[in-house]
Amino acid sequence: MYARIKLCEVNVETRRRFIQALSVSGLVLAGAEGDATEAFAPADDRRASHGVPLRDGWEFRPDPSGAAQPSVALDRAPVWSPVQVPHTWQTLGRSPEYVGVGWYRLRFEAPASWASCHVRIEFEAVNHTAHVFLNGTAVGEHVGKGYTAFTLDLSAGLKFGLENTLLVRVENRPGDRMLPRHKSYDWTDDGGIIRPVSLLVTARTYIERVEIDAEPDLANGSAEIRIRAIVRNAAPQAQKASIQAMIRRYGSAEEAMRIGPVGAALEPNGSQVVILGPATLRNAALWHFDAPHLYEASLELNSSSGLHELIESFGIRKFETRGAAFYLNGEKVSLMGVERMAGSHPELGFAETAEWIDSNHRDMKELNCVFTRVHWPQDKRVLDFCDRHGILVQEEVPAWGPDTFWQTPDEIQHAIEQNGLEQLREMVHRDRNHPCSVAWGLCNEVDGKNPRTRQFARAVGAEARRLDPSRLQTYALNTLGTDPGADMAGEFDFISANEYYGSWAPGGPSDVEGYLDRIRKAFPDKPIVVSEYGWCECQPTIMPGDENRVEIVNSHTEVFRKFPEVAGAIYFDYNDYRTLVGDKGAGALRQRVHGVVDLYAARKPSFEALRLQASPINSAVLLKSGEGRYEFRIRTREQLPGYVLRGYSLRWLAYGYDDLPMEGAKTELPELHSGSSQGYEASFSASGIRRVVVDLMRPTRFSAITVQYLDEAGQK
Repeated sequence: MYARIKLCEVNVETRRRFIQALSVSGLVLAGAEGDATEAFAPADDRRASHGVPLRDGWEFRPDPSGAAQPSVALDRAPVWSPVQVPHTWQTLGRSPEYVGVGWYRLRFEAPASWASCHVRIEFEAVNHTAHVFLNGTAVGEHVGKGYTAFTLDLSAGLKFGLENTLLVRVENRPGDRMLPRHKSYDWTDDGGIIRPVSLLVTARTYIERVEIDAEPDLANGSAEIRIRAIVRNAAPQAQKASIQAMIRRYGSAEEAMRIGPVGAALEPNGSQVVILGPATLRNAALWHFDAPHLYEASLELNSSSGLHELIESFGIRKFETRGAAFYLNGEKVSLMGVERMAGSHPELGFAETAEWIDSNHRDMKELNCVFTRVHWPQDKRVLDFCDRHGILVQEEVPAWGPDTFWQTPDEIQHAIEQNGLEQLREMVHRDRNHPCSVAWGLCNEVDGKNPRTRQFARAVGAEARRLDPSRLQTYALNTLGTDPGADMAGEFDFISANEYYGSWAPGGPSDVEGYLDRIRKAFPDKPIVVSEYGWCECQPTIMPGDENRVEIVNSHTEVFRKFPEVAGAIYFDYNDYRTLVGDKGAGALRQRVHGVVDLYAARKPSFEALRLQASPINSAVLLKSGEGRYEFRIRTREQLPGYVLRGYSLRWLAYGYDDLPMEGAKTELPELHSGSSQGYEASFSASGIRRVVVDLMRPTRFSAITVQYLDEAGQK
């Protein structure tokens, strides 16, 4: 079995349509021998920076011997099994308990026309260590970094016009010199090529990546755009090149602004940073969770080796702290949301499909989630969703648990720090252009009073500030119950405090109130985010029952609202999640019961409780005011969440015959500020109305609250 990739000449417009279709549909370019799928791209040097997806045609075999070299592994390992990538071996129907080494093989043809090109392979993530071989020769490795992308050069080892064999050795055994360290983490350890793989075929002089800074001027409505293009010359000769960027609204063909061209003299086999701008974009559309406006920067690099085009999306927004509050685009906001634990579908694991990612995050939007955090660098499809639909994201270096820095010898401490810095750099380099990304999390529950922890967080924080000074920094902690001022939390931009009174820790709402009071007094000028709270059925003394989760959602959230310093709250978590330390279930269903949905995303009663608490609407009443006439009254929340409702609408549906929708109406709402009250009316002519349902719709077309009036029963 092997993949056959074929190129043929097409015109430039066909090329552009192909690239767009490829990126949207995830077109597969590999298939079974004798029935290969063919993709068409240009044979000349005008190549866009698109990836040729490598999904089908892979084979997998576990290797309990742990062989380091393919020659040994191929002799010892079991027979190959056909698989699709992304893939993990630790899911239902596979080998969920196997931790160790596995091998992946892909045989493919590289067309002769690629001989004048530069060919790389991009792995979006391999958990956690990969060694890659092409035609029996090692081409690179990615060690102890299971959630970040990496790219390797294949050009020198490819056989053009012939069959090539790619082998990837994957290992997921716990380690002492990487993050997460040992088993000091609480999620699944799924091994494999867990995210998509692509071949990148470009001119030998190409744009490796870009960094886009878009700073809005909130006073005059413009934005300053600055682009740093990291340009690579893979040719053995020096190159003269020029680069320019065309800016347009996402999905529009109309040019909004052009920057450049700027010339560059490139050394042989070297890289150079080329700066475009600053340039001023007039009438800039700002990105907001309720108005996620996006732009595209189309960069073109011209050199004697050809033209390379790279298209990168970005947004224009300003997220900052002022005193003990968050401000988005100059407006004070307090935010609520929920965290999702990826890799929890028992039949997908970390090898998630685009459809599963999309459906989970649509659920989160239905939960009124506008702010989330994640424990490790995410699949870029997650961030793409959040960009397009409006969720602010805090993405983290995967340093989890107090054992990470417990009595670490100097050598181990240094290795962990270097691994953390490498993961941070790879995360920032890939994700800094996403407007949804607003904060870097440095670690989680690692004991901020430990000198070794401080040493790590300061090193990683300093590097994050150097790489990306525009984003906020924090770390999530569970050690602020006593003497919070002694913790390193105050060294960062806002306080992230996990609280589990009534679940992991004894106590109730009064204890939550005392906890938050101590924190705000210790850090009076810092916003506080309750970065985790919830109900976990994870200890023998904890009684099961989703009604307990409902109680925590309602009572603890109400306590948070007593403190104006609490600028955010993130419920943990969206889903029951697969984890190596799970106390419920077995095999691929080993889990912790923590979520408002189960492993397959079936909703629990607590889903609706969280949806109501996270809504910007404090109260909503639907009344019958006359024959066929109804009145809807709402009051917006003061805080948590608290923000201006702009561009919202009411969708009215009247149900009659056989409980089917018979008539509807839509009411566009004026701008609503925190704590305001409004009333609206609608009338219907349809006979036999049995019930009326009103949804308050966000501009992103997700419902913020749903209210129903049962006409026959005469009650809401």
